[in-house]
Amino acid sequence: MQAIILAAGEGSRMRPLTAKMPKVMLPVAGKPLLEHIILRAQAAGVSRFVLVVGYGSDVVRNYFGDGSRLGLRIDYALQDKQLGTGHALMVAESLAEDRFLVLNGDVLPDEASLREMASGGAAVSAIKVDDPSRYGVFLAEGDIFKSVVEKSANPPSNLANAGIYLLKESIFDSLRAAPLSERGEYELTDGLNLLAAKEKIRIVEMKSWLEIGRPWDILAANEVLLPDIEPCILGEVEPGATLIGKVSIGRETIVRSGAYIVGPVLIGEDCDIGPNCYIRPASCIGDKVRVGNAVEVKNSAIMSGSKIGHLSYVGDSVIGEKCNFGAGTICSNLRHDKGNIKSYIKGERADSGRRKLGVIMGDNVMTGINTTIYPGTVIESGFRGLPAAIHKGLVFPER
Repeated sequence: MQAIILAAGEGSRMRPLTAKMPKVMLPVAGKPLLEHIILRAQAAGVSRFVLVVGYGSDVVRNYFGDGSRLGLRIDYALQDKQLGTGHALMVAESLAEDRFLVLNGDVLPDEASLREMASGGAAVSAIKVDDPSRYGVFLAEGDIFKSVVEKSANPPSNLANAGIYLLKESIFDSLRAAPLSERGEYELTDGLNLLAAKEKIRIVEMKSWLEIGRPWDILAANEVLLPDIEPCILGEVEPGATLIGKVSIGRETIVRSGAYIVGPVLIGEDCDIGPNCYIRPASCIGDKVRVGNAVEVKNSAIMSGSKIGHLSYVGDSVIGEKCNFGAGTICSNLRHDKGNIKSYIKGERADSGRRKLGVIMGDNVMTGINTTIYPGTVIESGFRGLPAAIHKGLVFPER
Protein backbone atom coordinates (compact mmCIF):
# COMPACT_ATOMS: atom_id res chain seq x y z
CA MET A 1 0.00 0.00 0.00
CA GLN A 2 1.15 3.53 -0.77
CA ALA A 3 0.34 6.73 1.10
CA ILE A 4 0.81 10.32 -0.07
CA ILE A 5 1.10 12.76 2.84
CA LEU A 6 0.49 16.46 2.18
CA ALA A 7 3.15 18.16 4.30
CA ALA A 8 4.18 21.25 2.35
CA GLY A 9 2.50 24.03 4.34
CA GLU A 10 4.05 26.27 6.94
CA GLY A 11 1.17 26.09 9.37
CA SER A 12 0.69 29.83 9.80
CA ARG A 13 -1.97 29.26 12.47
CA MET A 14 0.73 27.59 14.58
CA ARG A 15 2.92 30.70 14.69
CA PRO A 16 5.26 31.50 16.39
CA LEU A 17 6.14 27.80 16.73
CA THR A 18 6.56 27.43 12.96
CA ALA A 19 8.78 30.47 12.43
CA LYS A 20 11.71 28.17 11.55
CA MET A 21 10.10 24.74 11.44
CA PRO A 22 7.20 23.29 9.38
CA LYS A 23 4.14 22.33 11.38
CA VAL A 24 4.54 18.64 10.57
CA MET A 25 7.90 18.59 12.39
CA LEU A 26 6.68 20.08 15.66
CA PRO A 27 7.27 17.62 18.52
CA VAL A 28 4.27 15.77 19.91
CA ALA A 29 4.78 13.10 22.58
CA GLY A 30 8.48 12.93 21.83
CA LYS A 31 8.34 12.67 18.02
CA PRO A 32 7.56 15.00 15.12
CA LEU A 33 3.85 14.95 14.31
CA LEU A 34 4.64 13.61 10.84
CA GLU A 35 6.44 10.60 12.31
CA HIS A 36 3.37 9.67 14.36
CA ILE A 37 1.27 9.81 11.18
CA ILE A 38 3.76 7.68 9.24
CA LEU A 39 4.01 5.08 12.01
CA ARG A 40 0.23 4.73 12.26
CA ALA A 41 -0.06 4.33 8.50
CA GLN A 42 2.76 1.77 8.57
CA ALA A 43 0.92 -0.20 11.27
CA ALA A 44 -2.14 -0.16 9.00
CA GLY A 45 -0.19 -1.80 6.18
CA VAL A 46 1.47 1.08 4.32
CA SER A 47 5.11 0.51 3.33
CA ARG A 48 5.65 3.14 0.60
CA PHE A 49 5.25 6.86 1.19
CA VAL A 50 5.39 10.04 -0.83
CA LEU A 51 5.88 13.16 1.26
CA VAL A 52 4.78 16.36 -0.48
CA VAL A 53 7.10 18.97 1.01
CA GLY A 54 7.53 22.71 0.59
CA TYR A 55 8.10 25.05 3.54
CA GLY A 56 11.05 23.72 5.55
CA SER A 57 11.52 20.82 3.13
CA ASP A 58 15.16 20.30 4.16
CA VAL A 59 14.09 19.75 7.78
CA VAL A 60 11.75 16.95 6.69
CA ARG A 61 14.21 15.35 4.26
CA ASN A 62 17.11 15.43 6.71
CA TYR A 63 15.04 13.79 9.43
CA PHE A 64 13.33 11.02 7.44
CA GLY A 65 15.79 10.39 4.59
CA ASP A 66 14.76 7.48 2.42
CA GLY A 67 12.70 5.92 5.23
CA SER A 68 15.02 2.97 5.82
CA ARG A 69 15.49 3.94 9.49
CA LEU A 70 11.76 3.22 9.96
CA GLY A 71 11.77 0.12 7.75
CA LEU A 72 9.86 1.69 4.84
CA ARG A 73 10.38 3.64 1.63
CA ILE A 74 9.97 7.40 1.35
CA ASP A 75 10.00 9.47 -1.84
CA TYR A 76 9.52 13.24 -2.02
CA ALA A 77 7.55 15.61 -4.23
CA LEU A 78 8.19 19.35 -4.01
CA GLN A 79 5.35 21.87 -3.91
CA ASP A 80 7.39 25.03 -4.34
CA LYS A 81 4.29 27.26 -4.25
CA GLN A 82 1.45 26.46 -1.86
CA LEU A 83 -1.50 26.61 -4.26
CA GLY A 84 -3.94 24.44 -2.36
CA THR A 85 -4.42 20.83 -1.32
CA GLY A 86 -5.41 19.75 -4.81
CA HIS A 87 -2.22 21.25 -6.23
CA ALA A 88 -0.21 19.50 -3.49
CA LEU A 89 -1.59 16.14 -4.57
CA MET A 90 -1.04 16.90 -8.26
CA VAL A 91 2.70 17.50 -7.76
CA ALA A 92 2.92 13.88 -6.56
CA GLU A 93 1.12 12.46 -9.63
CA SER A 94 4.24 11.02 -11.25
CA LEU A 95 4.99 9.04 -8.07
CA ALA A 96 1.43 7.86 -7.42
CA GLU A 97 0.49 4.21 -7.80
CA ASP A 98 -2.86 2.94 -9.09
CA ARG A 99 -4.40 3.16 -5.62
CA PHE A 100 -3.17 5.19 -2.65
CA LEU A 101 -4.09 6.75 0.65
CA VAL A 102 -3.93 10.54 0.97
CA LEU A 103 -3.33 12.00 4.42
CA ASN A 104 -3.07 15.58 5.60
CA GLY A 105 0.11 16.24 7.54
CA ASP A 106 -1.72 17.81 10.48
CA VAL A 107 -4.24 15.01 11.14
CA LEU A 108 -3.49 11.92 13.21
CA PRO A 109 -5.95 9.08 12.43
CA ASP A 110 -6.46 5.85 14.31
CA GLU A 111 -4.89 2.69 12.94
CA ALA A 112 -8.12 0.66 12.82
CA SER A 113 -9.90 3.24 10.65
CA LEU A 114 -6.92 3.40 8.26
CA ARG A 115 -7.07 -0.36 7.89
CA GLU A 116 -10.79 -0.15 7.14
CA MET A 117 -10.22 2.54 4.51
CA ALA A 118 -7.45 0.55 2.83
CA SER A 119 -9.58 -2.61 2.61
CA GLY A 120 -12.06 -1.43 -0.03
CA GLY A 121 -12.67 0.92 -2.91
CA ALA A 122 -12.34 4.70 -3.05
CA ALA A 123 -13.22 6.32 0.28
CA VAL A 124 -13.26 9.55 2.24
CA SER A 125 -13.01 9.80 6.03
CA ALA A 126 -15.43 11.56 8.36
CA ILE A 127 -15.63 12.41 12.02
CA LYS A 128 -18.76 13.53 13.87
CA VAL A 129 -18.12 16.87 15.57
CA ASP A 130 -20.02 19.11 17.98
CA ASP A 131 -19.22 22.30 16.06
CA PRO A 132 -19.38 21.48 12.33
CA SER A 133 -19.18 25.18 11.38
CA ARG A 134 -15.39 24.92 11.85
CA TYR A 135 -15.08 22.26 9.13
CA GLY A 136 -16.05 21.24 5.66
CA VAL A 137 -18.83 18.65 6.04
CA PHE A 138 -20.11 15.79 3.90
CA LEU A 139 -23.45 15.31 2.20
CA ALA A 140 -24.19 11.61 1.99
CA GLU A 141 -26.69 9.03 0.82
CA GLY A 142 -26.34 6.24 3.34
CA ASP A 143 -22.61 5.64 3.55
CA ILE A 144 -21.92 6.99 0.04
CA PHE A 145 -20.23 10.36 -0.36
CA LYS A 146 -22.02 12.92 -2.54
CA SER A 147 -20.21 16.20 -1.93
CA VAL A 148 -18.28 18.40 0.47
CA VAL A 149 -19.88 21.59 1.71
CA GLU A 150 -17.15 23.98 2.83
CA LYS A 151 -17.25 25.85 6.15
CA SER A 152 -20.55 27.66 6.68
CA ALA A 153 -22.54 29.22 9.49
CA ASN A 154 -25.31 26.63 8.92
CA PRO A 155 -23.62 23.35 8.00
CA PRO A 156 -25.98 20.70 6.60
CA SER A 157 -24.48 17.84 8.63
CA ASN A 158 -22.11 17.11 11.50
CA LEU A 159 -19.95 14.74 9.43
CA ALA A 160 -16.73 16.72 9.23
CA ASN A 161 -14.14 16.00 6.58
CA ALA A 162 -11.33 14.24 8.46
CA GLY A 163 -8.78 14.85 5.70
CA ILE A 164 -7.90 11.22 4.84
CA TYR A 165 -8.81 9.57 1.54
CA LEU A 166 -8.35 6.38 -0.45
CA LEU A 167 -8.16 7.34 -4.13
CA LYS A 168 -7.26 6.09 -7.58
CA GLU A 169 -5.48 7.76 -10.50
CA SER A 170 -8.82 9.13 -11.72
CA ILE A 171 -8.62 11.86 -9.05
CA PHE A 172 -5.96 13.66 -11.08
CA ASP A 173 -8.26 14.19 -14.09
CA SER A 174 -10.93 15.54 -11.73
CA LEU A 175 -8.44 17.92 -10.13
CA ARG A 176 -7.38 19.25 -13.53
CA ALA A 177 -11.04 19.82 -14.41
CA ALA A 178 -11.84 21.61 -11.14
CA PRO A 179 -12.05 25.41 -11.16
CA LEU A 180 -9.82 27.59 -9.02
CA SER A 181 -11.30 28.38 -5.62
CA GLU A 182 -12.12 31.90 -4.46
CA ARG A 183 -8.67 31.95 -2.86
CA GLY A 184 -7.08 31.21 -6.23
CA GLU A 185 -6.12 27.67 -5.20
CA TYR A 186 -6.75 24.13 -6.41
CA GLU A 187 -8.79 22.44 -3.68
CA LEU A 188 -8.77 18.68 -3.27
CA THR A 189 -12.40 18.81 -2.14
CA ASP A 190 -13.45 20.38 -5.48
CA GLY A 191 -11.84 17.44 -7.26
CA LEU A 192 -13.66 15.03 -4.97
CA ASN A 193 -16.99 16.66 -5.74
CA LEU A 194 -16.41 16.14 -9.48
CA LEU A 195 -15.21 12.58 -8.94
CA ALA A 196 -18.29 11.70 -6.86
CA ALA A 197 -20.51 12.46 -9.87
CA LYS A 198 -18.77 9.66 -11.80
CA GLU A 199 -17.63 7.12 -9.21
CA LYS A 200 -18.95 5.61 -5.99
CA ILE A 201 -16.97 6.80 -2.97
CA ARG A 202 -17.47 5.31 0.50
CA ILE A 203 -17.59 7.30 3.71
CA VAL A 204 -15.57 5.73 6.53
CA GLU A 205 -16.25 7.20 9.95
CA MET A 206 -13.06 7.51 11.99
CA LYS A 207 -12.97 5.93 15.45
CA SER A 208 -10.58 8.60 16.71
CA TRP A 209 -8.94 11.61 15.13
CA LEU A 210 -6.62 14.40 16.21
CA GLU A 211 -6.21 17.62 14.28
CA ILE A 212 -3.21 19.74 15.22
CA GLY A 213 -3.86 23.12 13.66
CA ARG A 214 -3.52 25.52 16.60
CA PRO A 215 -0.64 25.78 19.09
CA TRP A 216 -2.66 24.48 22.05
CA ASP A 217 -3.62 21.39 20.07
CA ILE A 218 -0.12 20.13 20.94
CA LEU A 219 -1.24 19.96 24.57
CA ALA A 220 -4.39 18.03 23.63
CA ALA A 221 -2.31 15.59 21.54
CA ASN A 222 0.13 15.00 24.39
CA GLU A 223 -2.78 14.29 26.73
CA VAL A 224 -4.00 11.59 24.33
CA LEU A 225 -0.68 10.07 23.21
CA LEU A 226 1.50 10.07 26.32
CA PRO A 227 -0.55 7.47 28.25
CA ASP A 228 0.09 4.94 25.45
CA ILE A 229 3.89 5.21 25.66
CA GLU A 230 5.55 2.39 27.61
CA PRO A 231 7.83 3.99 30.21
CA CYS A 232 11.57 3.54 29.87
CA ILE A 233 14.24 4.83 32.26
CA LEU A 234 17.53 5.27 30.39
CA GLY A 235 19.02 8.13 32.41
CA GLU A 236 20.03 8.51 36.07
CA VAL A 237 17.46 8.92 38.85
CA GLU A 238 19.08 9.98 42.11
CA PRO A 239 17.97 8.55 45.46
CA GLY A 240 15.25 10.75 46.89
CA ALA A 241 13.57 11.42 43.53
CA THR A 242 10.01 10.12 43.19
CA LEU A 243 8.54 8.80 39.92
CA ILE A 244 4.87 7.81 39.87
CA GLY A 245 3.07 6.22 36.92
CA LYS A 246 4.35 6.19 33.35
CA VAL A 247 7.51 8.28 33.32
CA SER A 248 10.13 8.00 30.58
CA ILE A 249 13.66 9.37 31.06
CA GLY A 250 16.07 9.69 28.12
CA ARG A 251 19.77 8.81 27.96
CA GLU A 252 22.27 11.09 29.74
CA THR A 253 19.42 12.77 31.66
CA ILE A 254 19.75 13.21 35.41
CA VAL A 255 16.74 13.51 37.71
CA ARG A 256 18.02 15.00 40.95
CA SER A 257 16.97 14.26 44.51
CA GLY A 258 13.67 15.74 45.59
CA ALA A 259 12.19 15.77 42.08
CA TYR A 260 8.56 14.57 42.13
CA ILE A 261 7.28 13.43 38.73
CA VAL A 262 3.77 12.09 38.11
CA GLY A 263 3.18 10.43 34.73
CA PRO A 264 2.40 10.24 32.03
CA VAL A 265 5.53 12.33 31.47
CA LEU A 266 8.21 12.07 28.81
CA ILE A 267 11.63 13.63 29.36
CA GLY A 268 14.21 13.61 26.56
CA GLU A 269 17.96 13.05 26.49
CA ASP A 270 20.73 15.02 28.20
CA CYS A 271 18.34 16.93 30.51
CA ASP A 272 19.01 18.23 34.03
CA ILE A 273 15.87 17.95 36.17
CA GLY A 274 15.63 19.34 39.72
CA PRO A 275 16.40 19.14 42.52
CA ASN A 276 13.09 19.63 44.32
CA CYS A 277 10.91 20.22 41.26
CA TYR A 278 7.38 19.02 40.51
CA ILE A 279 6.48 17.76 37.02
CA ARG A 280 2.81 16.95 36.61
CA PRO A 281 0.95 14.66 34.17
CA ALA A 282 0.86 15.14 30.38
CA SER A 283 4.10 17.13 30.35
CA CYS A 284 6.51 16.49 27.49
CA ILE A 285 10.09 17.77 27.79
CA GLY A 286 12.55 17.75 24.89
CA ASP A 287 16.30 17.10 24.82
CA LYS A 288 18.87 19.23 26.68
CA VAL A 289 16.25 20.94 28.84
CA ARG A 290 17.06 22.32 32.29
CA VAL A 291 14.29 22.35 34.91
CA GLY A 292 15.63 24.11 37.98
CA ASN A 293 15.11 23.97 41.73
CA ALA A 294 11.53 24.48 42.99
CA VAL A 295 10.07 24.63 39.47
CA GLU A 296 6.57 23.30 38.76
CA VAL A 297 5.66 22.14 35.24
CA LYS A 298 2.04 21.20 34.62
CA ASN A 299 0.61 19.72 31.38
CA SER A 300 3.12 21.56 29.21
CA ALA A 301 5.34 21.00 26.18
CA ILE A 302 8.88 22.30 26.59
CA MET A 303 10.99 21.96 23.46
CA SER A 304 14.67 21.13 23.21
CA GLY A 305 17.36 23.35 24.66
CA SER A 306 15.11 25.45 26.90
CA LYS A 307 16.00 26.32 30.49
CA ILE A 308 13.35 26.92 33.16
CA GLY A 309 14.99 28.89 35.98
CA HIS A 310 14.38 28.10 39.63
CA LEU A 311 11.17 29.15 41.40
CA SER A 312 9.25 29.25 38.10
CA TYR A 313 5.81 27.89 37.17
CA VAL A 314 4.86 26.63 33.70
CA GLY A 315 1.18 25.71 33.41
CA ASP A 316 -0.59 24.41 30.28
CA SER A 317 1.99 26.10 28.05
CA VAL A 318 3.91 25.43 24.85
CA ILE A 319 7.52 26.60 25.06
CA GLY A 320 9.70 26.72 21.94
CA GLU A 321 13.35 25.76 21.56
CA LYS A 322 16.27 27.40 23.39
CA CYS A 323 14.19 29.66 25.62
CA ASN A 324 15.57 30.85 28.95
CA PHE A 325 13.34 31.65 31.92
CA GLY A 326 14.63 34.07 34.52
CA ALA A 327 14.13 32.87 38.09
CA GLY A 328 10.57 33.31 39.32
CA THR A 329 8.90 33.41 35.88
CA ILE A 330 5.20 32.57 36.27
CA CYS A 331 3.13 31.36 33.29
CA SER A 332 -0.40 31.72 34.65
CA ASN A 333 -3.06 29.53 33.08
CA LEU A 334 -6.49 30.28 34.61
CA ARG A 335 -8.92 33.20 34.56
CA HIS A 336 -10.51 34.23 37.85
CA ASP A 337 -13.96 33.77 36.29
CA LYS A 338 -12.97 30.25 35.08
CA GLY A 339 -13.96 31.19 31.50
CA ASN A 340 -12.29 29.94 28.34
CA ILE A 341 -8.87 31.39 27.69
CA LYS A 342 -8.62 33.74 24.73
CA SER A 343 -5.37 33.57 22.73
CA TYR A 344 -4.29 34.52 19.20
CA ILE A 345 -4.19 32.88 15.77
CA LYS A 346 -2.42 34.76 12.99
CA GLY A 347 -2.58 37.87 15.15
CA GLU A 348 -6.34 37.70 15.68
CA ARG A 349 -8.02 37.12 19.03
CA ALA A 350 -9.37 33.56 19.27
CA ASP A 351 -11.19 31.42 21.81
CA SER A 352 -8.93 28.48 22.62
CA GLY A 353 -11.85 26.44 23.94
CA ARG A 354 -9.65 25.59 26.94
CA ARG A 355 -10.37 26.60 30.51
CA LYS A 356 -6.65 26.37 31.25
CA LEU A 357 -4.00 27.71 28.89
CA GLY A 358 -0.73 29.41 29.67
CA VAL A 359 1.73 30.94 27.20
CA ILE A 360 2.53 30.06 23.59
CA MET A 361 6.20 30.96 23.29
CA GLY A 362 8.40 30.94 20.19
CA ASP A 363 12.07 29.99 20.04
CA ASN A 364 14.96 31.85 21.70
CA VAL A 365 12.84 33.87 24.12
CA MET A 366 14.41 35.16 27.35
CA THR A 367 12.37 36.34 30.32
CA GLY A 368 13.68 38.49 33.17
CA ILE A 369 13.53 37.44 36.80
CA ASN A 370 10.11 37.61 38.47
CA THR A 371 8.27 37.88 35.15
CA THR A 372 4.49 37.33 35.07
CA ILE A 373 2.84 36.05 31.89
CA TYR A 374 -0.96 36.19 31.58
CA PRO A 375 -3.07 33.25 30.30
CA GLY A 376 -3.24 32.92 26.50
CA THR A 377 -0.29 35.25 25.86
CA VAL A 378 1.68 34.66 22.65
CA ILE A 379 5.36 35.65 22.70
CA GLU A 380 7.12 35.82 19.34
CA SER A 381 10.55 34.25 18.78
CA GLY A 382 13.59 36.21 19.86
CA PHE A 383 11.89 38.36 22.51
CA ARG A 384 14.04 39.65 25.39
CA GLY A 385 12.21 40.54 28.59
CA LEU A 386 13.06 42.83 31.52
CA PRO A 387 13.00 41.94 35.22
CA ALA A 388 9.60 42.02 36.94
CA ALA A 389 7.84 42.49 33.59
CA ILE A 390 4.17 41.65 33.00
CA HIS A 391 3.37 40.21 29.57
CA LYS A 392 -0.09 39.80 28.07
CA GLY A 393 -1.64 39.65 24.62
CA LEU A 394 0.77 39.53 21.67
CA VAL A 395 4.39 40.19 22.61
CA PHE A 396 6.93 41.03 19.89
CA PRO A 397 10.69 41.60 20.01
CA GLU A 398 11.83 45.22 19.82
CA ARG A 399 12.92 46.18 16.33
